[in-house]
Amino acid sequence: MSLRVIFMGTPDFAVPTLTEIIGQGHEVVSCYTRAPAQAGRGLELKPSPVHRAAERFGIPVFTPSTLKTREVAEQIASHQADVAVVVAYGMILPQAILDIPELGCLNLHASLLPRWRGAAPIQRAVMAGDAESGVCVMKMEAGLDTGPVGMVERLEIGPDMTSGELHDRLAPLGADLMVRALAALGRGGLQFSPQPEEGVTYAAKIANAEAKLNWARPARQVHDLVRGLAPFPGAFAEIDLGKGPERLKVLRTALAGGAAEPGMLLDDEGTVACAEGAVKLLLVQRAGGRPVSGAEFLRGARLSAGQKL
Repeated sequence: MSLRVIFMGTPDFAVPTLTEIIGQGHEVVSCYTRAPAQAGRGLELKPSPVHRAAERFGIPVFTPSTLKTREVAEQIASHQADVAVVVAYGMILPQAILDIPELGCLNLHASLLPRWRGAAPIQRAVMAGDAESGVCVMKMEAGLDTGPVGMVERLEIGPDMTSGELHDRLAPLGADLMVRALAALGRGGLQFSPQPEEGVTYAAKIANAEAKLNWARPARQVHDLVRGLAPFPGAFAEIDLGKGPERLKVLRTALAGGAAEPGMLLDDEGTVACAEGAVKLLLVQRAGGRPVSGAEFLRGARLSAGQKL
């Protein structure tokens, strides 16, 4: 059964779901996304990835700054949609909006709810060293990601997988899950179960201060922080190469053996001692420079084993 769909989403993660919904023959009658934001050196207004995708498909795009006005509610109601599909929209839907579509509002969330409700579930899962993640289709209610869950797909998180790699695995998985959920919804066969009360965690936005590496932590925690923040915003170490403190972005690491005072270089390949164990710097980047291996960075910075990073 073909459904009339309002799509609400903003980043790259949401684009595969929009594309798959259209590919399955549903009618996307409108698209709501965040307003264009300034980007680049010229600070030109740049439409969101969903905005650009919707325009390619000829779908009307709306970018309200708030959903809490009567005018926006009336506009959404005028689309006469059966269902709204929400994927990383970035705005909270008030109850007045949730009540409009006859079949409700479905949200695709990139975690195994109730773990990692909130804004940064992919990064938080990797930063925490979780062994698995996944995607859920949830019926939205007024609370933050608290609604009942209709369908779930699970995915293993490899010990060296970055949040960027997990993102790229979950996006198509979520798109497939959502179209299967819409098919079930259209035939009246999508059943929802309340989320468990135990195991609730919140995936808050990443604060800048969290990205600074602390070699006095166990190597596993350092490694998980690096891969959880790769490729964006990127974990960093603060170093002084004779011209004052500067940031060294650490893009990829590997767990390594060895022991010494935290921050001590154990070899000339970029292995750094932590509180427990060590990490090898596989890919780093100085401000304004290109990404290089840890060994290449040490050669350029004239650092060697026995010195502190």
